[in-house]
Amino acid sequence: MSGSILGLCVLLASVQSSGTPQQPANPPATSSTNAEQEVISLSKEKWRWMSDRKVDSLAALFHEEAVFVHMGGTMSKNQELEVIRGGGIQYKTVDIQEVSVRFIGTTAILLNRIRLVAVVGGNEVINPFMVTEVYVQQGGTWKLGSLSFTRLLAP
Repeated sequence: MSGSILGLCVLLASVQSSGTPQQPANPPATSSTNAEQEVISLSKEKWRWMSDRKVDSLAALFHEEAVFVHMGGTMSKNQELEVIRGGGIQYKTVDIQEVSVRFIGTTAILLNRIRLVAVVGGNEVINPFMVTEVYVQQGGTWKLGSLSFTRLLAP
């Protein structure tokens, strides 16, 4: 695990943002349903918890089988929580520039276009990402099943 975290740190530290925003593939809808607002609010809360290292709150949100995809590799729920707890990645600020939600049955797919400021391996990095969050509804509550970071390239 330490090798994958080191690889993640090296990759994140080596990539800097050019700051040029990209156009979204699918613009967000102008009106939102209650379910959309619920998932969007949960996602925003998740970013706060990640920034504040509220690992207990994140552990309750993350599905047991959740997967996390970063630029340097993939992680399980426990690995992700340990990286956040131990400060391997310190989320400083997340500027959410666009958000959209689509539903497939009891699954919600949320896309966030963000500008992330984080400390990785002791170095502050700034990156533009499209973050895909997949939520599944279980017993009336939403659980995060997948969180994937895709770095956006500027022209």
